[in-house]
Formats: sequence, structure tokens, C-alpha cells
Amino acid sequence: MCGIFAYLNFNVSRERRYILEVLFNGLRRLEYRGYDSAGISIDSCNCSGSDLNRQIVTPPLVFRQEGNIESLVKSVYHDVDATDLNLEESFSIHAGIAHTRWATHGEPAPRNSHPQTSDAGNEFVVVHNGVVTNYEVLKETLVRHGFTFESETDTEVIPKLAKFVFDKANEEGDQSVTFSQVVLEVMRHLEGAYALIFKSRHYPNELIACKRGSPLLLGVKELAEEASIGSSFNDTKFLSSNGQPKELFLSSDANALVEHTKKVLVIEDGEVVHLKDGGVSILKFDQDKGKHEGTLSRPASVQRALSILEMEVEQINKGKYEHYMQKEIHEQPESLTTTMRGRLIRGGSCKAKTVLLGGLKDHLKTIRRSRRIVFIGCGTSYNAALASRPILEELSGIPVAMEIASDLLDRQGPIYREDTAVFVSQSGETADTLNALEYALENGALCVGITNTVGSAIARNTHCGVHINAGAEIGVASTKAYTSQIVVMTMVALAIGGDSISSQERRETVIDSLFDLPSKVKEVLKLDQEMKDLAKLLIAEQSLLVFGRGYNYATALEGALKVKEVALMHSEGILAGEMKHGPLALVDETLPIFVIATRDACFSKQQSVIQQLHARKGRLIVMCTKGDAASVCVGGSCRVIEVPQAEDCLQPVINIVPLQLLAYHLTVLRGHNVDQPRNLAKSVTTQ
Repeated sequence: MCGIFAYLNFNVSRERRYILEVLFNGLRRLEYRGYDSAGISIDSCNCSGSDLNRQIVTPPLVFRQEGNIESLVKSVYHDVDATDLNLEESFSIHAGIAHTRWATHGEPAPRNSHPQTSDAGNEFVVVHNGVVTNYEVLKETLVRHGFTFESETDTEVIPKLAKFVFDKANEEGDQSVTFSQVVLEVMRHLEGAYALIFKSRHYPNELIACKRGSPLLLGVKELAEEASIGSSFNDTKFLSSNGQPKELFLSSDANALVEHTKKVLVIEDGEVVHLKDGGVSILKFDQDKGKHEGTLSRPASVQRALSILEMEVEQINKGKYEHYMQKEIHEQPESLTTTMRGRLIRGGSCKAKTVLLGGLKDHLKTIRRSRRIVFIGCGTSYNAALASRPILEELSGIPVAMEIASDLLDRQGPIYREDTAVFVSQSGETADTLNALEYALENGALCVGITNTVGSAIARNTHCGVHINAGAEIGVASTKAYTSQIVVMTMVALAIGGDSISSQERRETVIDSLFDLPSKVKEVLKLDQEMKDLAKLLIAEQSLLVFGRGYNYATALEGALKVKEVALMHSEGILAGEMKHGPLALVDETLPIFVIATRDACFSKQQSVIQQLHARKGRLIVMCTKGDAASVCVGGSCRVIEVPQAEDCLQPVINIVPLQLLAYHLTVLRGHNVDQPRNLAKSVTTQ
């Protein structure tokens, strides 16, 4: 779980200071992916023209620092001030790489930060997102060949392996070995999931990127005015070495590209992307192809076209808000509207209200014949699926199973050809969910993806799916993606059950409620100050219990997860029906207990739960439907939060918002980092 970024300028003069700032800003855009250490690598001299030979013996500079990006920035400029490095020196061609880390192997420290290097001379330098699962075996082999290791990371084997391959080829007389051949041979020995960017002093002004499992994008910015006039965005000439001035970018995420260019290429698994002389060549890695007649293999290149990034810079800025999480909570009326746009059809006076999901329409008949539907996800995505399960079961009449992705894999749980497996992931790159997808595909199930990221691994590898269109979500704690996921899965339920006459009235009621949902979320956001006041009362507490049932069991789980994630406060979501089977023992007059008791089929049961908690002198906070305060608050002894009423299957979208606000304000008041909670990162791309 890391962010990697690279910037290469070709035939356009850029000062070293400018290059550094581009790399730093790229890392700032990716910092949500990891923020315990960071590093960059740039050239130590201008290696264009007659200086090219000098670069072969002059190693690139590597800067690494524990802490967040700003710690790295201060460290780099401090080191620059202590040397004679000229920040105003211009480069017509330069390749720089950068990395922000979420520690998996080795504690946060400069020696474990990236870029990792091959040796003291920095012959090969690598940034890496992912995990190399066979690094211990590779490390033992390299140690036997005389290599010494300085870090505890799995990544360090990669640049050292590259140096080993390069040196071996030169010893065998292959003086013409190319950068891409070296990288392809390195890939042949790696196991696990990774996205890599290589830089080498042996191949000045070149970069190589490759990936397996972890996300990576290429951005292309043509600087010549005439190059953009009348050109098709799908024209492969943008990738050719045409001598035109341009800037090339590599990034783990589109967030770091959109301020530079919207012309992108989503790099596929097994592709090796070679940036050289302003051009981009793409090779396809073949595990079975190694050495051929004593020399390294030279695979043929493949043709790919650029696509257009549908994102605006404004989406990745905080705007008037102090934090991304705060912004994304308050964006939910708009994000829900976008999620539903063009998908809900109200029809005329004589036409039925329907849902149109283009990504599913060709597979609806197959889904309706399924033996069962299996929701598979992790964390917040799992909770969103859990909130949607009852309406899907009701409208489809098909049994719906819930699976946490990692547990499904651990158990090797049965998945059948007659199953429809629905994979839910905000990023579309979640490692456990991707592995579960591979498992389901092997077992012949119809695989459906529900993700917020166009071109993600889940979007590409499932048979069909629905994009949630929630917009960029940068805060580590998911908020607007959660509510959009519930809405999308509700629409999926409506589409699957669309052939049933008996449920038509129910479906139309749900569709009407979907149209009203954004305005009701806007209304519930007015509780912001009330939730801040509540947070002030809970600021010193060590624990919080959240009780829910029916549709709102998922709300209890998700609300507790938000408090846990960002406020760093122990919180537990509990199925209210299980209260007497253990949790009741925790209840006393000091423990805050949040009970969700809005109007639905479980309302009377929740009233009973409140009575029992009150009888044990529980310190109650009750969420109820507007006008129900007297019905849920026994003798005025509890704090009540009133929310607008929606159709029962959509009530979780309303009910989670006050809990999101509570988690946000608790975090701010407790002095923690809202957008970068301790030990967490946004997209879990490691197992």
C-alpha cells in the first residue's frame, strides 16, 4: 500500500527546482495511500548531449525520509542547502521517481523508505507498490552472489536483482542489453503483486514501469501547440517518439495526473512500459520466455491507445473545507445524485418506474437464474453490501450470501458455476477482493464488479458491473463511496427484480424514495453542529457501542468502524438481537451506547432494546425518525438524534451520516489526523 510517481520531461527545459516540486506535488496527491515515509530520486547532473557519458559514472541522487511528505520536502531542501547542488540548473531531458510508503516490511525509517537501490553507486533505483512474496528466497540467492542488504524491505531485492541481471549479461558479452530486457528478466523471478518504476544510471533519461496486480497509470502531455489541434485522443502517435516536446507521468492513481493531463493509459498486468526519447513502447511480459540462445529475450511491442480521464482538478481539492473527509461527507447529496443520474426512469402516467443499468442489462437473465448471489468485499464495502442484502433478497427471491474476501480465501469456501459473485470495492484494486475474484472466476461463477474506479482491476476482470460514480474519494475513511455503494446495490436489486409483477408497487416506492434521497441527506447534514456537541461530550471516552438490527445492523458496523478508524477510539457495532447473548454485561452508567431505532419493521424490537438498556442504567444516545423522540426516550433519560424518514432499504444512507459527522468531529477534537489515520491507508493492495 504505497503511492509511486514519476515525471519525465523531454525536449522541454525544466529547472531542478521545478522537477522537485512536480515530484513533491505528485506525492502529496498520493499521500492517502501511505504516509509513514517517503523518498525521491533525481539526476545529479545534466546528462543531455555531450554530458551523456558523464552520467554513466555519476549516480543519481536518492533522498529518503521518515514521516510525511512535508518531512521529506524539508529534508531534501536542507540537504540541498548543505551541498553545492544548483536548483536553477536546467534539464531538457530528465527522469525523476518518487514514493510515499505505508510500511509492510520493516519499520518506517530512511533505510526502509523507497527508492530502494542496487548498491552504493545507485546503478538501479526502484520504487514499488505491492508485496514480493518470494523476496526471502531471492535475498538468499543474491547474498550468495555477494550482495549486501541494508533494509528490511521486500523491495530491496528488486534493484539488486536488476544489477545482477545487467552484470551477468555484460559478463556474457551482451553489451547491447536494453533496459526493458533487464526488467523483463527481473519480472520473471518475482512473485506477488507489484507496480514498479525503474531508473538506472546505465540508461540515462529512461524509465521503465511494469505491474502485476497493483494499479499504475501513464499520463501524456504534449506541449507543442500544433500537436493537440485536430488530433484524436485515441491516436497512438501520442505514444510515439516524434521529437515533440512533452511531459510523461507515471502514477498509482489518477489524482496525481489530472492537474497535468487528462490523456492517460491504464497499464495492464504483465505490461512493461518503456519511456525513452520522448516515446513510449509497451512490451508484454511472458513468464515462459526467458533467455534465448544465451541472450535475454526481446519480446515484440504492443499497440495501445490513450483514453481521456473524466475528472476535474476541483474534485481533488479541499475547497472550502478543512479536511477531505469533511468535504466528502458534505458532498453526499451531489455524489448520490451523480450515482443515480440517467439510471432511474420514472416514466409517464401509464409507464412503470424502472431502473436502467447498462453494465448489467445483458446479464440480468443469467443473474435471475442464479443458485445464489454472493456479496464479496472488505471493510466498508462489505458493510455496504450487508446493508443492501435484505432488499436484494426481497426483490430477487434469490438467497444472498455474505463473504469477507480474506475469509472466503482462507476457507476456500464453495463457489459454484450457478452462483453470481458480486465484488464490491471502492478502489477496484483491493488485494483480498481481487484474489477472491480470481478464485470465483476459476470456479466458473458469473462475476459482477461494483467499484468507483473506471479501469480498475475489478472493473476490467469481472464479466459485468456497475460504476458507482461517487467521484474521487481521498480521505482514508470512506464516506460518500459507502452511501453510493448502497444506492447502486439497491438499484441492482430493482433491476434483477424488474420482471416480477408482484413486487412492482414496492419497486416503484423504492424508486420514488431514491429520487428524494439527496434532499434528505442534505437535510440530515444540518445535524453537523449537534454531532459536534455530542463529540465534545464523548471526547474523553475510551469505548462506544453501537446497536442496530435489520437494515441498520450494517449502519452499526459502519458507524463503529468510522469512529475506530479516524478517532482511534474503541467502538463496536453489535446486532441488537444479540444484546442478551453477552454484550449486555458491558452496560453500566458510564459506557456510551448508540442505538439506531428509526422506523422500520424492527422498530418495536429496538424499543424493547432501549427499555432493557435503560433498566441497566445505560448511557443512551438514540437515533430515531423525526417525531419519534417520545417513543424511544424513556422518561427523557437519553440523548435523541432525529433524522428524516426514507424507505426502509434506503434508511441506512440517511442514518450513517450523523455517525460519519460524529467520527469526524471526535477526531478533530481529539487532535488526530482526519485524512491520514494512524497505521491505515486508502487502498489496501497488500494481503
